[in-house]
Amino acid sequence: MSALGSTGDDWVGVLAAAGIFAVLIVIVWQVAATWRARLAAAREKQYQELAEKCARLLEENAELQRRTVAELLQVREATSAMEKMMREVG
Repeated sequence: MSALGSTGDDWVGVLAAAGIFAVLIVIVWQVAATWRARLAAAREKQYQELAEKCARLLEENAELQRRTVAELLQVREATSAMEKMMREVG
């Protein structure tokens, strides 16, 4: 009977070790998943900030282009007026 009892104790030890090993695997897996999720969130935040910066720069560029076109129109009008005046004088 003592042989059966020691074999049962051996199985209990093996099952306990396997259980502890399984719990450790789950813990490590969850820690790694949390770490990956945090990295992904940080990367997403950086992409969002970059997208906002690009949108802001695009708006600034469009405003600069509008001002440039307005100034170019003024230069054309002034040049046309000057050409007209020179034709009338000359």
